[in-house]
Amino acid sequence: MTAVVAAVDVGGTRMKAALVDREGREVVTLTRPTPAALDVPGALVRAVAETVAALREAAADLSGHVGPEDAVGRADPTAPEDAVGDTPEVVAAGVVVPGIVDDVRGVAVWASNLGWRDLPVTAPLSELLGMPVALGHDVRAGLRAEVAWGAAAGSRNVLFIPLGTGIAGALMLDGHVVAADGWAGEIGHVVVEPEGLPCPCGQRGCLETVASAAAVARAYAARTAGRGGAPLDAEAVAGLVRAGDADAAAVWDHAVTALARSLVMMTTATGVDHILVGGGLAQSGETLLAPLREAVHASLTFQREPRIERARLGERAGCLGAACLAWDVA
Repeated sequence: MTAVVAAVDVGGTRMKAALVDREGREVVTLTRPTPAALDVPGALVRAVAETVAALREAAADLSGHVGPEDAVGRADPTAPEDAVGDTPEVVAAGVVVPGIVDDVRGVAVWASNLGWRDLPVTAPLSELLGMPVALGHDVRAGLRAEVAWGAAAGSRNVLFIPLGTGIAGALMLDGHVVAADGWAGEIGHVVVEPEGLPCPCGQRGCLETVASAAAVARAYAARTAGRGGAPLDAEAVAGLVRAGDADAAAVWDHAVTALARSLVMMTTATGVDHILVGGGLAQSGETLLAPLREAVHASLTFQREPRIERARLGERAGCLGAACLAWDVA
């Protein structure tokens, strides 16, 4: 019987889950809407338990499956023939959530977009599932997955920075992921423009207000307000940058400059030599990365220059990171 772990990534709108083997292959995958009212005591634990049950049910129907997928979602032609039709044994579970997370105590401390505070997860979920459970932060876990199975394999000093609706970061130094009791990594709330736009966190000019995918879309809409037409997302703005649109280029340059300033600060403070950019904005590829590398290079003096590239695992990073945490306790 194949041993696997259940991995669940709880996002603001979707829960992405999988049964994952030790090589990072997703034997079964599942995506479902994130339930409302997860701040109610016990709701998060019940939602995860129901998702794990659904994974187990799907695994029972594996007969005739061509083989598990690897960490980047491809069918694995090397899967042993006797794994086909074999119902996996779930030996542990990993759960990752956004916000402030106390990995050691297994408590989801705070998440503004999901509304919870101080929710115990690992103890009640472990009792309910009858197996070891690990809890972690979605971005820190995503970094673990990128090191294990993605673009950061072999690196020891890495910054992982997904650029989506918001911006978070995860840091590995000397081979150890930095957690600081759950408070590390909030690079999105580093102030890059002291007189800038207000941020929901209470500050002004946070990196999130300038360089997130949502910020790029808002800035382009504000700059072109007189033109009419449907609002564009950041991916569409990137397309206009490639097409030579002057307004899009100005918005893009503003975001890249702010992001480069933050990356130079992090490089100087931590000595990272590898930076992975993920999230929705990274889908623009070299439209973002080429000017970002140039801006960082131009700002460095004595610092070790980091390699800057796109993260490999995409939206599966959090789920695969949850699997890394689960294998730690299996």
